[in-house]
Amino acid sequence: MTALYQEDWTLNAKCRGLEDALFPEASEQKRARGVCAGCPVRSECLAEALDNRIEWGVWGGMTERERRQLLRRHTDVRSWRTLLVDQRGGQESGMKRESGIKR
Repeated sequence: MTALYQEDWTLNAKCRGLEDALFPEASEQKRARGVCAGCPVRSECLAEALDNRIEWGVWGGMTERERRQLLRRHTDVRSWRTLLVDQRGGQESGMKRESGIKR
């Protein structure tokens, strides 16, 4: 993660120090997604990528293609951070299921 996206949550990221591994060629994406499994800040990471329309790499366990599909299906979402991280209950759990996030 670059300094542009540096936030407190990145200090707890499972991928900290492995940033280059998260921008793989297509054949390596599955392995890169494995780094995200069980990460304590996976929701924050995914929200960062979705809110900022980051097009490259694996963020929050999702590839760029998966994130584009999610954004196309949910054009009404104004803040992914609010939906995935800050908000509790209701719509959040369904959206987390769809994005593959488990807490």
